[in-house]
Amino acid sequence: MSLKKWQTKYYLGGLAVSPLIPFLYAQGKFVRYKVGRLPDAAGEPTGSIGDSEETVKLLAIGESTVAGIGAKEHAEAFTGQFAKHLSRKLGKTVEWHALGESGITVRRTLVELVPRIPAENFDVIAVALGGNDVFGLSSPKKFRRDFGEFLSVLREKFPQAEIIAANVPMVRDFIAMPNPLRYVLSRLAKLHHFNARDLIENLEKTTYFYDVKRVNDDFFSDGIHPSVNGYDLWTEEMVEFFLKNR
Repeated sequence: MSLKKWQTKYYLGGLAVSPLIPFLYAQGKFVRYKVGRLPDAAGEPTGSIGDSEETVKLLAIGESTVAGIGAKEHAEAFTGQFAKHLSRKLGKTVEWHALGESGITVRRTLVELVPRIPAENFDVIAVALGGNDVFGLSSPKKFRRDFGEFLSVLREKFPQAEIIAANVPMVRDFIAMPNPLRYVLSRLAKLHHFNARDLIENLEKTTYFYDVKRVNDDFFSDGIHPSVNGYDLWTEEMVEFFLKNR
């Protein structure tokens, strides 16, 4: 499907649900109240795992998963777990750096996080974005423009790095979110998912993790964000996919 068709589906979907907007808004407020806000992971956002003399430098950049919501320490959250599985698969030491902020969109990442990227070389860059573009109702056109610009900036800064983009969060599985809100947002998440896959498909040294499976309830810490177990399962599948499709 083309971007034009995704954009058309976005507008038609908006028109279809417009009578429900007050109810959907109320459901959204209720979810925020019910779920609350878990703290970001504590501790230093950097670490190292493995005992090999060969080293891989990993940067993770993105939203709440990179900020580590749902885990006590960054080593248990997205970045540390990704580094763990990457180290095991490669047999190398992985030095990792997490740069994340809860609630951030792709556009805000360009403005707020990119300038904070450490001035050093990275071999692998893991990107976890898209959830807040879904919640913010970004159109497919806007999401693709922003995500494309972001990936171009990363490529310019790190021409030799391998980039792996995590899947746009699958709202269909968010057990804390009631229908019809979950259904409506899951349709937009699906548009962004296929949009991101299409964008990245022909980019050099860039992989999009699209082989996303349904998850059990224990995947979540609060019904939306992963638990420590969820991060472990998710990043293990992502690393395997990345190394197979790099």
